[in-house]
Amino acid sequence: MTGRSIPVWDATVSGGISPLGDLPEWDLSDLYTGEDAPELKRDLDWLKEACRSFAADYEGKMADLDADRLLGCVLRNERINQVVGRIMSFAGLRYYQMTTDGGRAKFMSDCQEKVTDFTTPLVFFKLELNRLDDDHLHGLLQAQADLARYKPVFNRIRAMKPYQLSDELERFLHDLGVIGDAWERLFDETIAGLVFSVAGETHNIEGTLNLLTEQDRDLREAAAREMARVFGANIKTFARVHNTQAKEKEILDRWRGMPTPQTGRHLSNDVEPEVVEALRCAVVSSYPRLSHRYYELKRGWLGLDRMQVWDRNAPLPMEDTRVIGWDEAEKTVMSAYIAFDPRMGEIATPFFRKGWIDAAVKPGKSPGAFAHPTVTDVHPYVMLNYLGKPRDVMTLAHELGHGVHQVLAAKQGDLLASTPLTLAETASVFGEMLTFRRMLDIADTQEQRKVLLAGKVEDMINTVVRQIAFYDFECKLHDARRGGELTPDDINAIWMSVQGESLGPAFDFIEGYETSWACIPHFVHSPFYVYAYAFGDGLANALYSVYADGADGFEDRYFDMLRAGGSKHHKELLAPFDLDASDPKFWDKGLSMISGLIDQLEAMEAWSVSQRRGVVAWARVI
Repeated sequence: MTGRSIPVWDATVSGGISPLGDLPEWDLSDLYTGEDAPELKRDLDWLKEACRSFAADYEGKMADLDADRLLGCVLRNERINQVVGRIMSFAGLRYYQMTTDGGRAKFMSDCQEKVTDFTTPLVFFKLELNRLDDDHLHGLLQAQADLARYKPVFNRIRAMKPYQLSDELERFLHDLGVIGDAWERLFDETIAGLVFSVAGETHNIEGTLNLLTEQDRDLREAAAREMARVFGANIKTFARVHNTQAKEKEILDRWRGMPTPQTGRHLSNDVEPEVVEALRCAVVSSYPRLSHRYYELKRGWLGLDRMQVWDRNAPLPMEDTRVIGWDEAEKTVMSAYIAFDPRMGEIATPFFRKGWIDAAVKPGKSPGAFAHPTVTDVHPYVMLNYLGKPRDVMTLAHELGHGVHQVLAAKQGDLLASTPLTLAETASVFGEMLTFRRMLDIADTQEQRKVLLAGKVEDMINTVVRQIAFYDFECKLHDARRGGELTPDDINAIWMSVQGESLGPAFDFIEGYETSWACIPHFVHSPFYVYAYAFGDGLANALYSVYADGADGFEDRYFDMLRAGGSKHHKELLAPFDLDASDPKFWDKGLSMISGLIDQLEAMEAWSVSQRRGVVAWARVI
């Protein structure tokens, strides 16, 4: 019952420190003006009473409700979710701004405990809803059109029916949830508090990751080795967090009778296991023609006999290393959005003007980036760690896409606006593609186009190949944990079992790289989240191919899809575009787009080689 308080995290981004202009910060006053805001106390008091009265009015009585009274019950539940979401969004966003601040951590923990205590009486709602006979519920939906709107919500709740425990156990697990949150906080605070010393300067995790994208190879190596040292020094803590979280999940899954560790995620994503497996198999089988082929090209561009892990995200030798200021980044992304449809620009503008983005790298701030939808009567907030790299511009485009999606979906209301993770990446990846194509169109030289194409391919590999490798790591980790406690060496070995396969034969791996799993927040916050990136990339690429083919009315259909939020299944959302994610060939369509970009890079390289040979031959003649 914590509403929509979990942010949309992104694992594919990096960070550092540069003079970037006037970077925006959040104005959280649209939620509450502060910890002591009278509106916050009012909402907490209201929530306590609303939950008590809800239980008094409906517990043990849902089977006897007619359609109108069931609608009233659902609307009251939705309002409770909205207030919970507002409280926890405010507490969470303040915490993510500075996870090392004890006061903010305590405030969030206190809010979570109060919300958990207040909402425990509401556990019956889903349990009793699941006990309704299918024919009875169907009749109620037919009798009341406003109630029928919530059928997708009922479907998702009732998907858990086979795995439902007794009322008493469900209440116990609801109360116990705050303990799991404590392990997540330990992870966040440990990561945010790490200090890395590179070339005589100290950095947080974002600043150190940023060094891995510098031109200076010695600096990249120093950063990679320092990360290995610091992760190694803290590996027991990270192993304890992962062991505990995985064991807790195993216990819950076992009691619920879930067949696999991934089942819960598939149910929450409203996606069939066979669709996810088709995606995974398609990506893994494409490793040789995607990541292996690209990194071999990059090895040649860098003039290396062997690639090291600190070369994976290295800029190309001809790449412009200038810092991209915030104003330029905003202009680049907004021009791409407006060129697609002016409505995109109208929706995106307030993010830059009204304090809806927090962009700067700051001590204690959470790493990475996310877009948090908060609640439907406020607006989303975007967090970045902006450092002026081309990848940071693409991250802005990505998170702004999430924000646009969340604004459009808000009209569905709090129970229907929340989009399954598999569909939540659609607008973000599509926004990246719009920005990339815009930048490619205005590139002045062949060399600039090559750099842009290479950067896009790397981003897509990070989004598809790397995230499926992450997914395989999680699958192996949770399977292994079912056999007993895992040592750090055990987890390291599982990590390395997927890295070589996904990155390919061009790479060597330094001692210490095996601990790199430690800094990925998704493994702790949202187990098995990561396949949603590959799902979203494939889906968005397929959509973009329809758009690029000049389909009539594409923009209107695209906006309708985003407005739907979580009110429709992926089959229904994709049908207007003649796309079907359950068709195995669907994934080949998206993967072929990546392969096609690599084809272009190989053609450019072949042309460059022939030109160089021609110059040498001409020089010999004269």
